[in-house]
Amino acid sequence: MTANPVPTASVEPRQAVPAEPVVPGVPGRRGGGKAAAAQNAGASAGSLFHLIRTGQASSRAELARLSGVSASTVAMRVEELIAAGYLEETGKGESTGGRKPRSLSLKVGNQVVVGIDLGEHHASLGVMDRRARLIAQSLETVSLIDGPEAVVRQLVERSRALVAEAGEGLELAGIAMGLPGPVDSRTGKLVAPSRMPGWNGVAVRELLESYSGLPARVDNDANIMALGEYVYRGQNIDNLVFVKAGTGIGCGVIASGALHRGFRGIAGDISHVSLSDAEPIPCSCGRLGCLDVIASGSAILDSLREEGVEVESMNELIAIASDAHPLATRYLRDAGRRTGEVLATIVNFFNPEALVLGGKLSQSEAFVAGVRQAIYTQCLPMATDFLDVSVSEIGWTGGVQGIGWALLEEIIDPARIDAELRTSGS
Repeated sequence: MTANPVPTASVEPRQAVPAEPVVPGVPGRRGGGKAAAAQNAGASAGSLFHLIRTGQASSRAELARLSGVSASTVAMRVEELIAAGYLEETGKGESTGGRKPRSLSLKVGNQVVVGIDLGEHHASLGVMDRRARLIAQSLETVSLIDGPEAVVRQLVERSRALVAEAGEGLELAGIAMGLPGPVDSRTGKLVAPSRMPGWNGVAVRELLESYSGLPARVDNDANIMALGEYVYRGQNIDNLVFVKAGTGIGCGVIASGALHRGFRGIAGDISHVSLSDAEPIPCSCGRLGCLDVIASGSAILDSLREEGVEVESMNELIAIASDAHPLATRYLRDAGRRTGEVLATIVNFFNPEALVLGGKLSQSEAFVAGVRQAIYTQCLPMATDFLDVSVSEIGWTGGVQGIGWALLEEIIDPARIDAELRTSGS
């Protein structure tokens, strides 16, 4: 296991996601309304902060109107939030007939979180500020066979170092990690991950909290990539299916503007769908001919090696296919078609607005063409007439930003803010 990041950390001033993202399911975004927001907002400081953060209000007057409480109560709550470092005044707003109101906005402050997207051989890390902006990122070499304790300890140490590199005075407030295996949403434990020997049954969130002493969050990697894509696209696509096609294949689902995990968190796990007419190749789940052993990047690499093609990595696979290697191109197109056959059932059943392809295989035109071929051949016209089948816009940082954003939602949750202010005021 290598402790040095590859490449070195970089600090980027650009905003990778909206500066003040809107929370899924919050009234006021498409399908809601400010009247509904007023009914649900209440008068607590945390609720008023939420209205500012989600862009539904930008002044004390708007807060009073939306929350339905007196201007004096709003003024008192706002002063509490300013004193606690959650809000700040940013100038004068537009006048509606009197004095110009003082504008309010979320204060970035010095607290940041680190999002981690753990892969089989590498981990992507990103530092995000309170406005969910990615301010630093790094790629760390890891080896899952070293075991959960060693890997988690390494990544906690690297997270602290990356925060220190990102800027003076920054304070790490939490660490979140996406995992390349099924995560039981009720217990937070990994369940029979196929490429993580020694990790089965491990509660990674507890390990993160133990080694860091900070709030932590974990989820499946396809879920966090779906969430990252959803936030990056402005949270305007309420029904989205994200497919992570790399060494393995996974799927994350955004339903009605929220991440859908199902009863135990396995919703969208398409990797162990058996293909009826596939070769009877044994899968780690004990069955034969699962999508993962037929169409994943690892399966393609194995097939090419059996044919005498010397290819060691996914990057090499994509490179030789882009140079028109006939066998690599054929295998990639077949893998895309097989993946599309499974996705066609999901598209017909779920009827999403967008089907987004991510992961290393999405960089192959042959793979993407194979998926599209199957989707448009096997889906009902009504399901595909307005379906957007596209490659991920957010790219390799999608998982980092998705899990980081989810942790920020916990850390600056209105109820948590209210509890903090009550404690500080007692």
